[in-house]
Amino acid sequence: MSQFDSNKDYYEVLGADENSSRSEIERLYKRLASQHHPDRGGSEARMKSLNEAYSVLKDDLIRRDYDAGRSKPQAAAFIPVATPTARDVGMFGQGLSALLCLLLGLFLLCLVRFQWIWFLWPLAILAFFIIVFGVLLAHAAMRSLKASLPASSLLRHTLLQEMIFWILVGSGAYGIYLLFTAV
Repeated sequence: MSQFDSNKDYYEVLGADENSSRSEIERLYKRLASQHHPDRGGSEARMKSLNEAYSVLKDDLIRRDYDAGRSKPQAAAFIPVATPTARDVGMFGQGLSALLCLLLGLFLLCLVRFQWIWFLWPLAILAFFIIVFGVLLAHAAMRSLKASLPASSLLRHTLLQEMIFWILVGSGAYGIYLLFTAV
């Protein structure tokens, strides 16, 4: 029998493994055939499926064609879980990260300025970079907010949103400058 159904699992019908030898397949077939033969009270349909499976798996050439053409069940591929990116965190996570960076940077800047720890000027530079990073995170949060707004919203316009954001950043920086120069 050179024709076979590649959707059927003949190995399962015989209870064999894909690596089973020809003699093991013959032994399994004979044992199952003696149990399920119609003359011994077995099912005729079950016996036909056993015969079909044995005729495919006993011949090495047909078995090789069957193994190459059959549809194997796909095993779930292992996908390593990566750390979430900024887009995965979402608008709330980005906003919270921006707020924490800005607060940390302002705290370090205030520590250097109001405690007169001038020999720690590298701390002031670090604070400046943390604030800049916080501003960039806030910009990313604003972009996420823009993506979540409905298309008909007035704030969806990129130019207006960018203008409002940078005006807030500039006025905040000017306010901090006034605070530091007044004290």
